[in-house]
Amino acid sequence: MQLNKNIAVSENGFIFNPVSGDSFSTNPIGQEIINLMKEQKDRKEIVKILAEKYATDAAILEKDLADFFQMLLSYQLINGHE
Repeated sequence: MQLNKNIAVSENGFIFNPVSGDSFSTNPIGQEIINLMKEQKDRKEIVKILAEKYATDAAILEKDLADFFQMLLSYQLINGHE
């Protein structure tokens, strides 16, 4: 999944969708996920990076990441393609 091209993301986790005029903020881990997405990392790469960094179970992280992506998708911040 990739961020839509028109989405603006600040260094402190502020997200702005100019199409809808909506703005959002995210916590540091959400910001880290978004930054990894901006680096063109796919879902598997993001899970691997975060699981290693935070020493957590990859299966749990995969579910949490799927929930986060679903939220981003519902706010039209990402496209639905993997």
